[in-house]
Amino acid sequence: MDLVVIGHVTMDRVAGASRPGGGAYYAALAAHRLGLEVGLLTSAGPEFPLGDLPAGLALVDVPSPYTTIFEHARGPAGRRLRLAGRAVDLESSQLPSAWCRAPLALLAPVANEVDPALAASFLDASICALPQGWMRQRGRDGVVEPQPWTDADDVLPHLQMLVTSDEDVVAGPEIVLEWAQRVPLAALTLAGRGATLYVNGEPYHVAPDAAREVDETGAGDIFATALLIEYQRHADPWEAAAAAACAGAAAVEAAGVDGLLDRAGLDARVAAYRRRRGG
Repeated sequence: MDLVVIGHVTMDRVAGASRPGGGAYYAALAAHRLGLEVGLLTSAGPEFPLGDLPAGLALVDVPSPYTTIFEHARGPAGRRLRLAGRAVDLESSQLPSAWCRAPLALLAPVANEVDPALAASFLDASICALPQGWMRQRGRDGVVEPQPWTDADDVLPHLQMLVTSDEDVVAGPEIVLEWAQRVPLAALTLAGRGATLYVNGEPYHVAPDAAREVDETGAGDIFATALLIEYQRHADPWEAAAAAACAGAAAVEAAGVDGLLDRAGLDARVAAYRRRRGG
């Protein structure tokens, strides 16, 4: 096992259509596409097509009568989510013992379902967290509302990397800087404006790769997955950030997971990105 991904897969209802989604879904498929042996700890009900996941992706599906379902809408204030259903919580007791020896782990909660104790469940892994799901609560009529990340002190000491987006952090960039000073590597994604990379707490701009946007859903999750994988490969935050920018840009150029890159595709796109930016 190269990478363990933890979080709910979801069914996303967008413009009257329904399709698979969730940070864990995008991360697991992106890593599998890059050639990693991936284990996915999740929970879903009968609505989710688990049988459509690629062969070779190891799966632990915690039984649940329901799938986590999000209804997506866009308005003047930006993205609006409604939580229409939720699968059961994910806890450390559900993690196979053999998976605890994986060198990489990615925690991707979407509905406060990932027990923060899972961050301490790995023996010697480089762990990345996408905390968006810990910063959400279900409000009136299922509308998703922001909340403070109250378990940050329990999670951050175990992390190699933290990745979040400016859209999810309503408290402002100051809190991201505070978190970034407590982990070796962090990133704040800025959609089409690129990202801010924090190396030992120091911020640096990551230029976006050129892309014709078709569907932005999942791009931040794919960015984080590539950042984690490439940082392990090269031990170089700048190499990792370039690859992450390219993987995220490719993802928005197609719907769903159709824009995921394989290893050859990512290497070629990074080379072109570097040429355009003068090396």
